[in-house]
Amino acid sequence: MRPRILTDLALAGALFLLAGCAQKPSAGDPEALAEYEEANDPLEPTNRKFYAVNDALDRNVLRPAAVGYRKAVPETVRVHVHHFLSNLNNPAQLSNDVLQGKPRKAGNTLMRLLINSTVGLVGIFDVASDWGFPDHDTDFGLTLSVWGIPEGPFLFLPVLGPTNPRDAVGYGVNTPLDPLTWLGFPGSSTFGWTRFGAAAVDSRERVLDATDSIHKTALDPYATYRSLYTQSRNSAMEAAKKDLPATVPVWFPQAEVNPAPPKQTLPLVSPELAPRPSVEP
Repeated sequence: MRPRILTDLALAGALFLLAGCAQKPSAGDPEALAEYEEANDPLEPTNRKFYAVNDALDRNVLRPAAVGYRKAVPETVRVHVHHFLSNLNNPAQLSNDVLQGKPRKAGNTLMRLLINSTVGLVGIFDVASDWGFPDHDTDFGLTLSVWGIPEGPFLFLPVLGPTNPRDAVGYGVNTPLDPLTWLGFPGSSTFGWTRFGAAAVDSRERVLDATDSIHKTALDPYATYRSLYTQSRNSAMEAAKKDLPATVPVWFPQAEVNPAPPKQTLPLVSPELAPRPSVEP
């Protein structure tokens, strides 16, 4: 079960953001106005405050945990841990594939879930990718974008980090789409917190080099994170919309085979041997 406290923090942060809005430049300064509209960050003053809080949390808790995880755990083991955590997300991913009207994607995700949960030993091994069922990312935020819901302004929320109203709502909806949320079993709460912590450390470790580079070279890390997040989500949104045509699932994918060249029709008789019309003297 994903901890409910994250959703509550996100909603509280969204309400608090309303108190701090950046002043929109006047039409007399077209360059400043264009920069303001491109950033899509009218709540920048409050967003930066939340960024400072998250940055302190990252520097003192999450990044040290990710560095220690990288040093203590071999890369091969970390890869299998990531596969296991990704497999746990497949049910919610399958639900979003269906809600987006993509039976081919849904069939691919279903096959990944079945194969990796059995042959792949509960997802520790990504056998499905080797068998022609590649992984893909989706979430309810992208589902809302496919439905035509606008993203809204940029937000930087406590714990969640960079997002927007549409993706923040999507994050909350992804929780009930996960069957593990509804399965009550002994130790389910402990499992939920352990899963959340492991996923956080795994995700942080995978971007260690990139974030370290940003903090070393970027003049304004906040603006860099805002730009990278916006570009990433826009790219994912465009990819999701391009894949709208519903197609039947491919249950048994096959390697592409080059088509045979068309057969050439050969003359039955060689032109040199063909009879020629006689010419009257």
